[in-house]
Amino acid sequence: MDPVASRLALVAAFAVVYLVWGSTYLAIRIAVQDLPPGLLAGVRFLLAGLILGAVALARGQRPPRTLADWRTAAVLGLAFIVLANGVVTWAEQWVPSNQAALIVASGALFTAWFGTFGRRGVPLSASTRLGLLAGLCGTALMVWPEASGPDPEGELFWPKVAIFLSTIAWSWGTMYSRNTEVSVRPLMFIACQMLVGGAVLVVAGVLSGELARWQWTLPGIGGLLYLTVFGSCIAYATYMWLIRQTTPARLGTIAYVNPAIATLLGWWLLDEALTRLQLAGMAVIIAAVAWVSISARAVGRR
Repeated sequence: MDPVASRLALVAAFAVVYLVWGSTYLAIRIAVQDLPPGLLAGVRFLLAGLILGAVALARGQRPPRTLADWRTAAVLGLAFIVLANGVVTWAEQWVPSNQAALIVASGALFTAWFGTFGRRGVPLSASTRLGLLAGLCGTALMVWPEASGPDPEGELFWPKVAIFLSTIAWSWGTMYSRNTEVSVRPLMFIACQMLVGGAVLVVAGVLSGELARWQWTLPGIGGLLYLTVFGSCIAYATYMWLIRQTTPARLGTIAYVNPAIATLLGWWLLDEALTRLQLAGMAVIIAAVAWVSISARAVGRR
């Protein structure tokens, strides 16, 4: 691929992930009001895994044939699907979509940090570390309870902490995937991750009695279908391609831009608001993306 086409492909891929994943927080927030979180996330990824697996088979790709490949798919399925997406879906029963998305921004710090390890490790410049640290400080403002805000007793504190911890699992999985070689073609490998993670979530949901809470409503099923097709099949596959095409610092910018889109959508469609402290955190988070992007480009040129 020539340099111009390669650059356009990267821009298009980032645009898809920014826009689609920025809207998935809204879709989760709507759908989880009618569909229980374990089954919502589990069915979403089982369906997506079946769709992508069928497409991969039609293209001549074969499922993993070695225990090592299945082990890697299982590890990534647990990290990406169960511990990251599953936890965020659970937490959004209480946490507004805009706040959930902004907390996830802290994943940029861990993505860049984990990205310094392994055979494809990329060292961080001082300016990049400063930008990532600023993003983490902004996230702290988002999580911190505000006595005069809508959460005076800090009822949302632990769900917010759970979202923060889920970003560590996602970031670790990103770098684990970046530094691991498998003999399976990418699309089939993604489908296997989704099938493993989705199956775990569905079993957990059934065992916890979520079947009785499933409601066949338009918002719930509509949100599920949007998350399956756009959030999982399209954006997830695009993200997995980006993992091996760009630097961890640039990859981490996804965690900054998505919250801006989620915040706008939450304010527009769900009347979600942010306190003054959270607005300050959002400003710090969004400003940090420019810093990290500029720093990453400067390092790349050198």
